[in-house]
Amino acid sequence: MDNFKPRILVAKPGLDGHDRGVKVVARALRDAGMEVIYTGLRQTPEMIVEAALQEDVDGIGLSILSGAHMPLMARIMELIAEHGMTDVPIFLGGIIPDEDISRLNEMGVAGVFGPGTNMDKITAFVWEQVRTRA
Repeated sequence: MDNFKPRILVAKPGLDGHDRGVKVVARALRDAGMEVIYTGLRQTPEMIVEAALQEDVDGIGLSILSGAHMPLMARIMELIAEHGMTDVPIFLGGIIPDEDISRLNEMGVAGVFGPGTNMDKITAFVWEQVRTRA
């Protein structure tokens, strides 16, 4: 476990074209000792889950600023379940209304982070989530 280097896929589902935040998070995760696979902008749920399968990731981080987080996450979580990946923690960042967070958690999203969240908080959360996969 001392040499465990988790593989984290980060992606931008949907039509949102803003990627500054996800790139900041990706760098923070990399600086914290994780291997980061960034799939880029405008990914479909199918593309994200397929990449997660192909890369054999330990966690998935998504950034959604478009307001389409509920249907996108519903589809992603459906695909995750279909592929038997429910042990892979999913964390989400972006503009997420407070009233949607509990629904996202019920879907299986492990953590939701809003704008301005401290990077140390995010990296500590991800490390805690992936340690069980080591």
